[in-house]
Formats: sequence, structure tokens, C-alpha cells
Amino acid sequence: MSTLQGKTLFITGASRGIGLAIGVRAARDGANVVIAAKTADPHPKLAGTIYTAAAEIEAAGGKALPLVCDIRSDEQVYGAVERAVKHFGGIDILVNNASAISLTGTLDTPMKRYDLMHQINTRGTFLCSQACIPHLKQAQNPHILNLGPPLSMKAQWFKPHVAYTMAKYGMSMCVLGMAAEFEEDGIAVNALWPRTTIATAAVNMLGGDMMIAASRKPDIMADAAHHILTRPSRACTGNFFIDEDLLRSAGVTDLEQYSVVPGAELAPDFFVD
Repeated sequence: MSTLQGKTLFITGASRGIGLAIGVRAARDGANVVIAAKTADPHPKLAGTIYTAAAEIEAAGGKALPLVCDIRSDEQVYGAVERAVKHFGGIDILVNNASAISLTGTLDTPMKRYDLMHQINTRGTFLCSQACIPHLKQAQNPHILNLGPPLSMKAQWFKPHVAYTMAKYGMSMCVLGMAAEFEEDGIAVNALWPRTTIATAAVNMLGGDMMIAASRKPDIMADAAHHILTRPSRACTGNFFIDEDLLRSAGVTDLEQYSVVPGAELAPDFFVD
């Protein structure tokens, strides 16, 4: 299977950035995309709402369902999943993309920020998976894809921002555990992470124009995700994919097309040796 035509994707945090790019790529196949995100009204600093994202999805050839959903809320998540199933008839793919970040040390991380990262990254991923899995069990080629890093116990990835690392690794531990737990059900559970920084609003806030210029476009993650989500679920689970390595193995030789500034020296992302 090389297309997502007719498949229904439930993507968290899909109003902008990587989540939106994955949705647009699926829409080009003719997929249905549920945009589950908080931003209904324009943000003063961040571009994109669930409605502008829906317009992009439909312009690309897909069908969109924009849903206001704070994944910290059990009620909102289960409600959004129920509405998605009622609207499209089921869910084939869950993309756990929503994430919160704070690159702060232990003494500089307010507990409110610690809680936010763990509620969105780890708990949100677990909750959305829990809500979608009963429906994924009914799908023909079900996938869960978490935007989480490969697991590494090297202190270098914990020392500068232990709270953020713990929260992101929580998403990755969901992959490790759920891939084994639901293997007999044929549900693929994989992780995808970029080798370089990606030109998103979060990266812009962290490093400004200079970091954006040293980044790749979200399209590289969208294309890599497409390669994963079109694979047979029973033969592709429990993997921690790196976008660049996955695309090279799939025969993509021109990675320069993804650079924001062609020829620029790229900044490596966190958690990748």
C-alpha cells in the first residue's frame, strides 16, 4: 500500500507545523484528517488555527474535520474521538504530535511548566492512544505514530533539561510498551524524530531566524511519516525512526530539497547522537 486514500487520520496539534504538514501530505492522497488542537482563534504570536489548517487540508485534496481539543482533558479527547468516528466512520491512524517544550534546568523549571509538559507530552499521548485504540482495532491497517525521540540513557540528554527529556521520553516509552502490547491486534506503534531542527514556531521561539535558517522544512517529517503509515502495520512496529535515515532507506537521495536555506549547515536536533 502506497497511498492513504480514504484513510482517517486523527492528528493532535495539527493546526500548524509538523502535524499540519503530515495532514497535508495525507490529504494529497485523498485522506480524511481530524485536526485535534486547541487553537480556534488566531494566536497573537503563532500562525494557524484549526480552521486555517482545515482549509489547507481540503485545498490539498483531503477532507478535514477541525475539532477544538485540549489533550489534557479526558472529556475533550474522548469527545473528539467520538465525533471523528461518527463523522468519518472510524479511525485508521493516530498521530501523537502535540507537544510542549521548556529547555530549562531543574531549578529554573516552574512546576506549572513541568506539569504542562508531562500532561501534554506523556499523558496526552497515552490518553489519545487509549481513546483511539478500540477504533484502531477495527481498522484494516492501523497505525499509531508518536513524534518522540529514540530512547537513550546518556546523561547528556537529561542534564540540560531533565523535565523536558522525561516528558518526551514518556512519548517514546508509550511506543516501546504499546507496540508489544498491541502487536497481536495488528496495531503498529512507531516513533519518528528529526535528525535536524525543523522550521516550526517552537524552533523559531527557541532560536529565531538564525535557527530557522539552519533547519529543514516540516515536509521532511511529513514525507517520512507517509512512508511509515503506508507500510503493513503487522510488519512495521516498535521502531524509532529518524526522518533522514528512513527516507534514504526508501530511496530518497535529494535531501537538500527539504532545507529552508539550500546549502546551509544544518543544526542537529536533540536526542540524536
